[in-house]
Amino acid sequence: MRWRPGPIVTILAIAAVVPLVDLVLPAELALSEAVRTVFLYAILALGLNVMTGYAGMLNLGIAAFMAIGAYAFGILSCEIYPFQLGFWPALALTIPIGALAGFILGAPTLGLRGDYLAIVTLGFGEIVQDILKNLDSITKGMQGINPLPAPSIGGAMWTSNDERSWYYLLLALLTLTVIAARNLERSRLGRAWFSIREDELASRSMGIRVERAKMIAFATGAAIAAFAGGLSASVLSSTGEPNNYDFQVSILALCIIIVGGIGGVAGVLVGSLVMVGLNSIVLAKATAWMAAHGIGSQGNVMLSPNNWKFLIFGLALVIAVRIKPTGILPPKLERGRV
Repeated sequence: MRWRPGPIVTILAIAAVVPLVDLVLPAELALSEAVRTVFLYAILALGLNVMTGYAGMLNLGIAAFMAIGAYAFGILSCEIYPFQLGFWPALALTIPIGALAGFILGAPTLGLRGDYLAIVTLGFGEIVQDILKNLDSITKGMQGINPLPAPSIGGAMWTSNDERSWYYLLLALLTLTVIAARNLERSRLGRAWFSIREDELASRSMGIRVERAKMIAFATGAAIAAFAGGLSASVLSSTGEPNNYDFQVSILALCIIIVGGIGGVAGVLVGSLVMVGLNSIVLAKATAWMAAHGIGSQGNVMLSPNNWKFLIFGLALVIAVRIKPTGILPPKLERGRV
């Protein structure tokens, strides 16, 4: 049978040529920097997809694990702390640290389902923000931790100007995360998660250890989210303030997996492009163009291009969910292909 690339391979292949397209585009239309943000949110959403899409556990605090990863990376690598591990060791350690945080939250909440679990995870997200704000001696409060190291390969340290290198590094790490998620999806553990999501009681009767499977899903999703947080902090060379990891980040990640197709890896990639790309690429550049040409008025709320941007963003979200309630790319459309 002739092999045809599936949606995941197609999406990643298209992403790989974006920097080449930027070479022929005007500077104001360059896409690479905005697409890097799409990559980061795609990794975060892949973590949430393990919890919510695979195991059926609604998590409204995924941004808290992203914050834990970002601050863990900052503390382990910033020169003001005694560790100073460097980019690669610090980034690698965000994964077990995130998994440990997922275990700490997951252990006492395994008996909760649906709305009750969502409320607990929402509260956890708020608690993490407050802790990061008030532990000034460790987290630097609202200032954030900076500067943070960039990757070094072959002894050469990158700078913020190495945009193409950053782009392909994020793409490579996203690809590795996608491969890991697909392997989990097709594994015995992944099938146990899907079974629990559909019917927990039936899963128990078939001999599946539900609590154990849920715990692994929680820890795995938290580890991926922390990994995304460490990457985000390194790209910005700062953890930023704790408010950067608020409830809106968790909701955006949830919207990504719902709009793209909950439970599918390709759906997460498409959802990231739609939800993050529409806001940070299409609408942002359209708003800048309108403002540059005097279209609209900053003094009038209804005529401000910035207000139009959020109006269109919200309208597009409503239309996407209304037309495709199962997602733009439901998991059944990618089954058996990559």
